[in-house]
Amino acid sequence: MAQRRPLSIQARSLLAAGIALAAFLGLTGFALDQAVYETLRSSLRDRLQSYVYGYLAASDVARSRRWLPPDVSPDPRFDRPDGGLYAGVVGPVENNGKLATSWHSPSAAAMKLPFDGTLKPGEAVFAGPVPGADANVYMFSLGVTWDVPNRGAVNLTLHVAEDARLLANQRDVFRRSLFEYLGGLGALLLVLLLATLRWSLRPLRRIADDLMRVERGEREHLSTAYPRELAGLAVNLNRFIDGEREHLARYRNTLSDLAHSLKTPLAVIRNELESGAGGESMRWTVLEQSGRMDQIVAYQLARAVASGHSTFATPIALQPHAEEIVAGLEKVYAAKNILCEFEIDARARFYGEPGDLLELLGNLLENAFKWAQHQVLLTACPVTGIGAKRDGLLIVVEDDGPGIAPENVDRMLQRGVRGDERVQGHGIGLAIVQDLLKAYRGKLEVTRSETLGGAKFVVRFEAA
Repeated sequence: MAQRRPLSIQARSLLAAGIALAAFLGLTGFALDQAVYETLRSSLRDRLQSYVYGYLAASDVARSRRWLPPDVSPDPRFDRPDGGLYAGVVGPVENNGKLATSWHSPSAAAMKLPFDGTLKPGEAVFAGPVPGADANVYMFSLGVTWDVPNRGAVNLTLHVAEDARLLANQRDVFRRSLFEYLGGLGALLLVLLLATLRWSLRPLRRIADDLMRVERGEREHLSTAYPRELAGLAVNLNRFIDGEREHLARYRNTLSDLAHSLKTPLAVIRNELESGAGGESMRWTVLEQSGRMDQIVAYQLARAVASGHSTFATPIALQPHAEEIVAGLEKVYAAKNILCEFEIDARARFYGEPGDLLELLGNLLENAFKWAQHQVLLTACPVTGIGAKRDGLLIVVEDDGPGIAPENVDRMLQRGVRGDERVQGHGIGLAIVQDLLKAYRGKLEVTRSETLGGAKFVVRFEAA
């Protein structure tokens, strides 16, 4: 089964915002609908109550305890059959179980409405929608006491009702308007959100387009004209691109240098074979040239494995690697009985490959052990910088040997040059250090040690 393609950031954001917007507008619509419904009910209650008071103000009760309705109803709809407004009066129950007084407005004629309930004097009830035989209604009922001269008090209950379809129609009109407005508002907000997302994500699309151009070779680096949040990403990507190009260039240069450097020794051996020279002479020539080729291969391989500066490198503590290197050197130079002291800050970190750190420390310490008489000092501490995201590193290697004269420093750092031809080595250790520092953008300074009196090698990596 084919793997489903993941949604884009824009589609994810639009989908999430659409769901949230739909939920918000739905809850808003529901809340507004309920608020309007309660407002309509409250308004209807007040209106029905005013009709009740209107009937009470204009009505009377005869001496026969019969309800006398007003000549003019509070609303003309009470006088029209099925006018939507209905009124009724219920009197006390006599001993025979029948209502002594019962009256209905002309609009309620021939209709069966729930007007048979009685209330205590002063009690008011609003209910609805109340189911009726002919129609559902909202009804307001009020219990009153009417004093009839010489006949005592008469307890009456007035009922005024309105057809529930009238309020339902009002609510439906509001709902349609609400749906249209909220739907239009939601569509408009989605369009605005889509435009905002496209505008907001434009820098990311620019970065993607720039990366494609870099990949196709149409440009060297990403542009730095990005918003502040993406500017750091662009800078780090440019550093990463530069680092990869440096690695590739170094591999190509190393292979080219290796091929070029091996041509001369191979040509010498071939000429020796073609000349027909004697066995002993040929033996020494082959040994000399093979040694030279071994030196060249060792140097070029050392250059090739140097990883160089990396923006995303993992920090490496110096103490364990330094102890490992010194332990091996003490065995090699056991006859010299050299004491190597450490002054390494626990916060000191090297940002690069462990092999490069071993190569760097190994060459510096081996050079110090080679020339020292009895003592070597290794010092390391972090280098801080204002606004830097990671600390730099300072490494100092000192010995109590003869040291290096200032006028010989440049020559000693050249490839294949040894301070003393009688001392074993290829003369490429410091050159490897130079190549590593170039790859990691570090600096090397060679002076005389004030503490031990011999050579002092200072390696510095700036904070980045």
